[in-house]
Amino acid sequence: MKHANFLQTRERLISAAKSITATLNEQAQADEDGNTLSGKTVRALEESGMFRLKLPAVLGGAEADPATQILVLEELAYANAAASWCAMVGATAVAMPGAFLPSTAVKEIFPDGGVPRGSIVAMPIGKTQIVNGGYRLSGRWPFASGIRHSEWLSAGATVERNGKTERRMMVFPTASAEIHDNWQVAGLKGTGSCDFSVDGLFVPEAFSWEQRVDPQQRGGPLYRIEHPGFVANEHAGFAIGVGRRALDAIAAHESDKQRGYTDKRVSLAARPAVQRLIGEGHLRLRAARTLATELNDLAWETVSAGEKVPTLLQGELRAVATHCTDVALEVVTEAFRHVGGGAIYQPNILQQCLRDMNAAAQHLMVSDIAYENLGQ
Repeated sequence: MKHANFLQTRERLISAAKSITATLNEQAQADEDGNTLSGKTVRALEESGMFRLKLPAVLGGAEADPATQILVLEELAYANAAASWCAMVGATAVAMPGAFLPSTAVKEIFPDGGVPRGSIVAMPIGKTQIVNGGYRLSGRWPFASGIRHSEWLSAGATVERNGKTERRMMVFPTASAEIHDNWQVAGLKGTGSCDFSVDGLFVPEAFSWEQRVDPQQRGGPLYRIEHPGFVANEHAGFAIGVGRRALDAIAAHESDKQRGYTDKRVSLAARPAVQRLIGEGHLRLRAARTLATELNDLAWETVSAGEKVPTLLQGELRAVATHCTDVALEVVTEAFRHVGGGAIYQPNILQQCLRDMNAAAQHLMVSDIAYENLGQ
């Protein structure tokens, strides 16, 4: 049974997310048109605490449990998919340095109790040279969601030391990197997930940690969940939110529309196929969410008891995020298909749901590899 403070924190964060949904929905087209989040969207996420969702409490964060994160990101995605995506990336981008970097770096990144905006690409693409006091880092990283409004970047890199390869995260100001204007894409346009690069950038030792090796410096059990569970949950919440938005769109805005070539045309609401889509889709999304929160609650209980998340559960955490993505993509695609020609026009939310879900489904975290790994 969850104690009262735990449930109060969950309700507070969900209420904070709901409090900005009108703004996020209003700004969705501006985010798309600008190929990055608008200033209003960024301010709404920042002021409501969404970028602090995963940050250690000692640094002013919510340090929310994984299931709560799912529910919060679902609310955001329902209103604005790009905003939810940037919230989940931005939250991780400040949480990981906040939890793992030493105090000397944290004092500079989080000055006077402030929380910066960040972006992160964890894949170890960068190459480094060990130098006096730190590293020389070079590389080009893709898919840096939210980089246009970020102040700090976290980038994965490899370091060769004593004949062994280390996978490290390197943290540095966004102003130190070159941002490449290459985010001309089909979906999640508003995330502004451009490439960035550095060439021989000096990164002090204090602004780096070895993934899965260096212990956390602050925070509670959340940061012991490790990869992939620490980030897989985000994809589950995002997907369920977009799926719900598509179902509600067809139920609320398209139900009176009639299709057919004869005088016996019937409304979408009267078609058994659409009725089944709405009913079954609703249950499938609820079932997927329930499974995701159940498994993430289990992971939370495991680390809260001081134990390590077992390999099987780590596989399940990633696979259930993939499952949520698959279910949402199928629901969105069916909703789009049943509405007909009107769905292809830009003002129709269903075309955006379709594009955003297909883009989200390309992420490596929610690829079929998750099922394959679990099946092994």
